[in-house]
Amino acid sequence: MKETIVVLFGGQSSEHVVSCMSAVNVIQHINQALYQVFLIGVTQEGSWLLVNSVEDIDSGAWRKGKIKAVLSPDATEKCIIIFSEDGTIRKEHIDVVFPVFHGLYGEDGTIQGLMELAKIPYVGCGVLSSAVSMDKWYTKIIVEQLGIRQAQYVPVMRQELKEMEQVVDRIEETLSYPVFVKPCNAGSSRGVNKADNREALKEALKEAANHDRKILVEETIVGHEIECAVLGRTEEIKVSGVGEILAAAEFYDFDAKYYNQESKTVVDPVLPGDATEKVRMAAAQIFKAVDGYGLARVDFFVTQDGEVIFNEINTMPGFTAISMYPVLWEARGISKEELVEKLISYAKERYHG
Repeated sequence: MKETIVVLFGGQSSEHVVSCMSAVNVIQHINQALYQVFLIGVTQEGSWLLVNSVEDIDSGAWRKGKIKAVLSPDATEKCIIIFSEDGTIRKEHIDVVFPVFHGLYGEDGTIQGLMELAKIPYVGCGVLSSAVSMDKWYTKIIVEQLGIRQAQYVPVMRQELKEMEQVVDRIEETLSYPVFVKPCNAGSSRGVNKADNREALKEALKEAANHDRKILVEETIVGHEIECAVLGRTEEIKVSGVGEILAAAEFYDFDAKYYNQESKTVVDPVLPGDATEKVRMAAAQIFKAVDGYGLARVDFFVTQDGEVIFNEINTMPGFTAISMYPVLWEARGISKEELVEKLISYAKERYHG
């Protein structure tokens, strides 16, 4: 008898569109012989809808759906509740959930908390690791304890911007231009800007504040933009090779990642000295330090002299057809089908102990 899996996607974050793209790729590589698949899309307004097909995700037609479907938090039921148009309600038992959310309200521990309440196995990191990895400020605090080099930074709270001149003075005392300004909790480079002078810094701070109440201002690191994939759990962690981002834009922003055909990724680039092994070791260390489980992509910079500098960790990395995470594993002989099945098996293994 087939097990039942729910793929959750969309969501209320600024990465809604990317989540839909990732979900299509995940769904297409779930073994249909083993699983009955239910698709639930969450609109940007937060409405949960039952989705008929991958084609509806591709076209965006699912957002006009009328049938609502939600995950029950009742641990005795372990089900989704489907509300039909004729007013009838039915429940479908669920064996596992694959939450393909990126960014806030999905990659940040919120959905993970719901699934913990429901006692349903789910793919990916738990509540704690999802939350601290989503918050770049807290990730930095954890990584500092490991002694791994990362960009020097100044944290800023949104309410501090009422005294903008004082905030900018404080930043300029610590960092030199150009600097990068990032919302702490927005993913995929949303709200991220590079500032070359005082006025540009003020504008970048205002823009970042539109995305989050916590902001990071970081020194600019010149070097290779490197990504590394992690797979597994604490007792058995696999680390991929590395991939390099060759961004078409000045930096790897949202449009450069997903819409600029000139952006490219290179698997196993030649890096200075032993930088590749340093990246792989650091990725494993960071994954363990945040209590990672299942999967993560850890991003670094590598300078010309081979210094490795941590950038960020993503606990539900992009899973689109061109995303680095599945590409790095394919380069190591793990197909997308095998990768998806491994992630599902880890979910069940964690739940069943």
